[in-house]
Amino acid sequence: MPLDAEIIGRGCGGRLKTADQLCGRELDRVREALGTGASVTISCTLQAPLFDEVAAELGAEDRVSYAKIRETAGWSSQAKAAGPKMAALLAACAEPLPDAATVAIESRGVALIYGRDAAAIEAGRRLAEHLDVTVLLTRPEAVEPPQRNDFPVVRGTIAGAKGRLGAFDLRIDDYALPAPSSRTHLEFGPGRSGATSTCDILIDLTGGTALFPAHEVRLGYLRADPRDPAAVERVIGRASHLVGTFDKTRFVDFHADLCAHSRSRITGCTRCLEVCPTGAIAPAGDTVAIDPYICAGCGNCASVCPTGAAAYALPPADALMRRLRTLMLAYGAAGGRAPTVLFHDGEHGEPLIDALARHGDGLPADVLPVRVNEITQLGPETFAALLAYGATGVRILARARPKHDLVSLHRVVALGDVLAQGLGYGGPAGAPVVSIIETDDPDALAAALSEAAPGTPARAPARFMPVGPKREVLRFAFNEMHAAAPVPVPRIALAAGAPFGGLNFRTEDCTLCLACVGACPTHALSDSAERPFLGFEESLCVQCGLCANTCPENVIDLMPGVDFEAWKAPRRVVKEEEPFACITCAKPFGTRSTIERVVEKLRDRHWMFTGPAGEARVRALMMCEDCRVEVAVNQGFDPHAGPARDKPRTTEDYLRERGPQ
Repeated sequence: MPLDAEIIGRGCGGRLKTADQLCGRELDRVREALGTGASVTISCTLQAPLFDEVAAELGAEDRVSYAKIRETAGWSSQAKAAGPKMAALLAACAEPLPDAATVAIESRGVALIYGRDAAAIEAGRRLAEHLDVTVLLTRPEAVEPPQRNDFPVVRGTIAGAKGRLGAFDLRIDDYALPAPSSRTHLEFGPGRSGATSTCDILIDLTGGTALFPAHEVRLGYLRADPRDPAAVERVIGRASHLVGTFDKTRFVDFHADLCAHSRSRITGCTRCLEVCPTGAIAPAGDTVAIDPYICAGCGNCASVCPTGAAAYALPPADALMRRLRTLMLAYGAAGGRAPTVLFHDGEHGEPLIDALARHGDGLPADVLPVRVNEITQLGPETFAALLAYGATGVRILARARPKHDLVSLHRVVALGDVLAQGLGYGGPAGAPVVSIIETDDPDALAAALSEAAPGTPARAPARFMPVGPKREVLRFAFNEMHAAAPVPVPRIALAAGAPFGGLNFRTEDCTLCLACVGACPTHALSDSAERPFLGFEESLCVQCGLCANTCPENVIDLMPGVDFEAWKAPRRVVKEEEPFACITCAKPFGTRSTIERVVEKLRDRHWMFTGPAGEARVRALMMCEDCRVEVAVNQGFDPHAGPARDKPRTTEDYLRERGPQ
């Protein structure tokens, strides 16, 4: 493959050294580079195991990284123009990513094999020397009894299952033990329902419906069709190794204080609950709870979470954004202009790109591939930042038959494209700026990339550094995307359910009770300790609807959209009034308009507020809570006392006052 050292060096800041046989006679150059104590990026992944050994000898394992520029850039029909792309990939790979946290899972090897026939018993026999096996047969017909009872064989149907590797809980109906006298086939005693069982490993050989949603990624749950011997062999092989302590990645960092799920038993945001494929997320009072042992790391929750309460950790949003920034800046420094960024995963996307490089024309020189853990982890802040940095398109490579539901990804991509089109980043005839390529065919991938029309680049590419939590990164990205936009319109309306927007207040009916402030989970609504005040900061609003559902006067409406001017502006005043001062101690309480309106409506219009006693009650309305209590205690004043009566009230009194009906 051709290497333009001058162009690549410009993109990498001049820190470039080339070699012909780095893994052979020039291996000492690797030792020399690592011996300097600096971080080193090697553009050869084929011999990465060899270079890892050298790094381990020098104690430099944490200072070496690898960039795959051969299959992604050099092996291409446009390789001669791929110098800026190589520079970008090398520079981005050198951007460090923090390690994700892990949780420990312990499996003692207690296994339940769930089947219908002799295949389950045979699997039990094969695994008995590795695991503590029990075979559970559901509605068996004629199953020959085993010659030796090396492991229990019982009857029953799993009516409910939950848990994961090391901690499965099962509810079993029609549970029964076999009769020792079984001769030609297993015979079972009377069954009972509601039995429970626990196990570390659950092997499903029934060939029926899976016991869990997204069962392929449920750790410890292994499933195969008993009619497929090869699949059964694979399950037996995997199960035999599931004993011991395992470290599982904690894919999502959850910050409960940012969660907008509910307040005061009023439900607000449910976006993560709707998109989790494994059922790892459940309501937990005012917030949700994410079970890290069940979470499969699809990232759907993080991509749709508007507050950043659910933040993807492989890598964190700001770390991924810094790598994208380095990618785009290096590409520009090396002379590249208006690239398209192609996101892909390692399990599906990388083999497809490799096949295209080895057997086809390879990726175009202006397509920058970026590998992520899961494509469903991508959020709107990613697309906004790339457009601000100068990208003319964002493509996401997905499977033709995805293992995770892509509904949330399609929503996020549609949102990103609406914003891009609204700001003038679109290409000819409204061609999409952000889109998904769903294919398992490398030739179809090549065709989709060549047919995609480039969008309009930013007027002046941004260079901002993304730092902070997800919501802060998103705010920066949106503001920079707007500042660099070809057509920087002030506001873009979005469809109902969008995670961004403003609020419409009918201020004339607002009593400044501030119930909305107490319900707002993101502090987009605020009050003041000094005076009756309601403020609103639109960049913090996630359209959860808790304020509108809590408002007793029903004066708040949601307005989905992105008002870029409001996102840049400080908190605006929605309503502000003069406080009412207590007529006894001058302490401010309530609003003057509210107290005066209440007094006006009650004075001389209701029997409780007429006459001398009524005047005392009117004055009590104009006192703070402390003075009101003091008057009631010291003067024997009862603000709720009824009018004095000379004799007990009778039914005749009531009917006479009521009048004819």
